[in-house]
Amino acid sequence: MSRHDLSSPQQTGKRPAHGRERRVNLLEAMRIYVRVVERGSISGAARDLDIGQPAVSERIERLEKYLGCQLLLRNARTFQCTPEGSIFHERSKSVLGAVEQALAEVANDEQIVKGTIRIAAPHCFGETILPEGLKRVMDSYPRLDIELALNDKVADLVTEGVDISFRLGPLGDSAYIAWPLGQIRRLLVASPAYLQRHAAIDSPAQLASHSFIRVKGTFDADQLPLSSDAQIVDSVTIRTAIKTTHWRPMYEMVLAGVGIGVLEEPAATAAIADGRLVRVLPDYEVPPLALNLLIRPQRPVPARVRKIVDTLKAFVSEALQG
Repeated sequence: MSRHDLSSPQQTGKRPAHGRERRVNLLEAMRIYVRVVERGSISGAARDLDIGQPAVSERIERLEKYLGCQLLLRNARTFQCTPEGSIFHERSKSVLGAVEQALAEVANDEQIVKGTIRIAAPHCFGETILPEGLKRVMDSYPRLDIELALNDKVADLVTEGVDISFRLGPLGDSAYIAWPLGQIRRLLVASPAYLQRHAAIDSPAQLASHSFIRVKGTFDADQLPLSSDAQIVDSVTIRTAIKTTHWRPMYEMVLAGVGIGVLEEPAATAAIADGRLVRVLPDYEVPPLALNLLIRPQRPVPARVRKIVDTLKAFVSEALQG
């Protein structure tokens, strides 16, 4: 068996595969192995690659046989890389990056930007701004398949197999390449009906006597940070009446006059424009959230990822400025 031919586990008597096909087979095995390591599971890698889990396991086993060493130490539920496996993982990423770069230099955009790309984003941003950005991506690269995962929890790009992630707020300490895109304003709002039924809110201190609706994970200490040009207020006390795990129920309940709440500006703009919501304490600002676009730490950045990132960066910058 040729040392570059991983297409069959044993000698078949057929003519050896052409040299280029042999190299493609090896690159395929490397791509599968890299995705397995980065996902931390064979089943997760199989889903990302849209192939069967047994096929992924078999490919890893044949790769180990081909290399003559064990790459993964497996047990019933998980695995870890051997020292050889860690080295092969890093070298494989470099090789795959070089191949991607070589293809980018000789291929057109449609050839480069195809296959599946996984994007993660927070719920509100992912539901209000991002869909139009993804339409722009698909208009430019119709051969692309996109998997969009919305979650307000921070997604680890490597362990969750995410190619591109939008993150609001602090970036944290995980490894990534990041591009700042701007800030998402947050607005303290209520419905006119609610304000007609309750005492006026003329100062931050009066917020404590009103029902506050919030998303779990925001303002958890019942303290709302506020600031104004004339006065800096570190935080004021609020009274949480309802806590949700998603922005949409909060939005609907604030709209229905159940209480007051803080919405990201893209979610509140239309309702404010047509009078269904009004700003509370408009001379004060809730600190905005920084928005960043993150990719995995890889050099060079794969051409298809770079082109999608460029498209999304341009769109989001326009959307935030508009």
